[in-house]
Amino acid sequence: MTLNLLAEARPALEDFLRASSGARAAEIVEATPLTGGAIQENWRLEIDFDGGALPGRQDLVLRSDAPTQIAASLSRPQEFAVLRAVWRAGVTVPEPLWLCGDSQILGTPFYLMRHLPGVALGHQVVADTSLGGDREALAGRLGEELAKIHRITPPEPGLEFLDQPSPDPARHAIKSYRVFLDRLGRPHPGLEWGLRWCEAHAPPAGEPGGEPRGEIVLTHQDFRSGNYLVDDHGLTAVLDWEFAAWGDPISDLGWFCAKCWRYGRPDLEAGGIAARAPFYRGYERASGRKIDPEAVAYWEIMAHLRWAVIALQQGARTLSGGEVSLELALTGRLTPPELELEILRRTAPETWRVA
Repeated sequence: MTLNLLAEARPALEDFLRASSGARAAEIVEATPLTGGAIQENWRLEIDFDGGALPGRQDLVLRSDAPTQIAASLSRPQEFAVLRAVWRAGVTVPEPLWLCGDSQILGTPFYLMRHLPGVALGHQVVADTSLGGDREALAGRLGEELAKIHRITPPEPGLEFLDQPSPDPARHAIKSYRVFLDRLGRPHPGLEWGLRWCEAHAPPAGEPGGEPRGEIVLTHQDFRSGNYLVDDHGLTAVLDWEFAAWGDPISDLGWFCAKCWRYGRPDLEAGGIAARAPFYRGYERASGRKIDPEAVAYWEIMAHLRWAVIALQQGARTLSGGEVSLELALTGRLTPPELELEILRRTAPETWRVA
């Protein structure tokens, strides 16, 4: 969505804001694009409301679709429903306000939420230790927030659109990655090796068509440094719910701790901000679950596989001609080889066990 398009749609958008808030009038004072979103578009809007539910000057964020998507991403109405569910569960997120499913206003569905202060860029958060307050405390708090998300279990009212949970989450994911790689038509032997290794070492599954052996919960699926906001004191919000799904709770821990999300601090295994211990303690304290380090290690390898597949999908968004973006093209070209190397390191032949 370009600034020109937003300007052209301003009267219709202001009418939507007025009607949704119950105000007598709503005026957009300023609209600023927010950087950092690789898949969706985010705009910071300063709005003057005359009466209604939010009288006065309000600082909000409008979130809408980018020109192209990747298959695993939820729609904006679905993401809004997830945001409402986790807001009700007490997760620290921006307050969800209004959803517009009418594509006539901006050309795509969108929703609005409150704007919260802080920095989200992963590289900056990791490098600037003045952000987030005490880093061990921040890691513990993030563990607690993840535990709150995992308290939501199926069936949850309002989340009926999420795919039914698989009794074998790991092998279900591996199958979907294979399908994508096969359709891609280009060899990625490092990823194929990783898929076979993860298939052979996957956690025990439930009976076909039956209940999973492990616990199934709402998983964020992208819980990492770069997807939460921090100010000088600590956490202000968990962001980006477009990949949320029913799954194995340990998959979120593995994603957070995966080396690919440490942003140049491989020694700080909890998201590049701290050691694992405070993150694990926060999660165990809030969830009542005991973390199995070997299970987390497995899902870290799965995380590298998944991020490699997503990176290839990001590149395809540009190669298909749907969206011109140097960032997306470089992501698809440069990221997978680095991830393949890490997968090979973590699954060296001497560690091979045929399940």
